[in-house]
Amino acid sequence: MARVALVTGGTRGIGSAISLALQAQGRLVIANYAGNDDAAKAFHAETGIRISRFDVSKFETCKEAVEQIAAEIGPIEILVNNAGITRDGTLGRMTRDMWDAVIDTNLGSCYNLCKLTFDGMRERKFGRVVNVGSINGQAGQYGQVNYAAAKSGIHGFTKALAQEGARYGITVNAIAPGYVDTDMVRAVPGEVLQKIVARIPVGRLGHAEDIARGVAFLTADEAGFVTGSTLSINGGQHMY
Repeated sequence: MARVALVTGGTRGIGSAISLALQAQGRLVIANYAGNDDAAKAFHAETGIRISRFDVSKFETCKEAVEQIAAEIGPIEILVNNAGITRDGTLGRMTRDMWDAVIDTNLGSCYNLCKLTFDGMRERKFGRVVNVGSINGQAGQYGQVNYAAAKSGIHGFTKALAQEGARYGITVNAIAPGYVDTDMVRAVPGEVLQKIVARIPVGRLGHAEDIARGVAFLTADEAGFVTGSTLSINGGQHMY
């Protein structure tokens, strides 16, 4: 029986590449999305991957979605917390709403979905969780105190939860992408983007598939001895 995998933010950018990589491994993939129905429907039509619209920042909507997936497809055994947003600004210009939106979506979603799936994984003695952090959660970034805090929090959350799941066959790992050629990065002004690329030793932006290959490795059935790790995929931009 194929394992059920939920990928949040799974219909666009890095998330779509992750969904496709897991599909190629024979997983039954559900790609969550927040609100872009046209893009999600196009993704489903092109790939055949199931889609599910719900707000990952809200516990109750996550609960409803997880219960529906379990009833219609099966229990979630692979969870990839990829959904994320930005609300950039220096602290002096950042409102509390900008802070809350990023923390609730990027970090709160990890709590919501892990909370709702972890007990089932423990009962079945198998689970794979991958939380998508960021190079900016490791190194910080000007104008992103909310985003850097959320992503840094993901790295700590991952290490703590890994200790809870290890004895039950559940691995919990993080991936910290560098700058990847997605819509979010392409929106950066050209002169700024050139400076970013100049700081990447391999001399290019990452591709979504670079991140997806890491997720495929960490979620494999055979990856049971890798847990509590953060895999940096950033072209050598930040090493530690």
